[in-house]
Amino acid sequence: MKIEHFEKLVKEGIKAIPKKFLEKLDNVDIVIEEEPTQVQLKKLRIGSGYSLFGLYEGIPKTKRWEYGQVLPDKITIFKNPIEELARSEEEIKKIVKDTVWHEIAHHFGMDEKKVREAESRRNLVK
Repeated sequence: MKIEHFEKLVKEGIKAIPKKFLEKLDNVDIVIEEEPTQVQLKKLRIGSGYSLFGLYEGIPKTKRWEYGQVLPDKITIFKNPIEELARSEEEIKKIVKDTVWHEIAHHFGMDEKKVREAESRRNLVK
């Protein structure tokens, strides 16, 4: 898939986030990279055989004190791992949407366990 088309899917994933959350995003850039770096994988202790679809790097809103004049937090969506797992464009779309949601939840201060619990509840509602 061409990067421009993947970017469009990421933008759709962002638009799918409820407005009440999007309005509260603060100082966050969402970017696309082909692959995570070795440093990112090592930092997260992600071994071979596992994939990383997205990464939040920054200071969660719940931990910001006297926060100002800092670089934006960064959410990275990794194109190749998503494409390698997905079997169709619809599946890519779903993984991108879920990954954007997951990383934004980290921005709002949810740790991995809480994000997974919220995802489970969200999937039950669908």
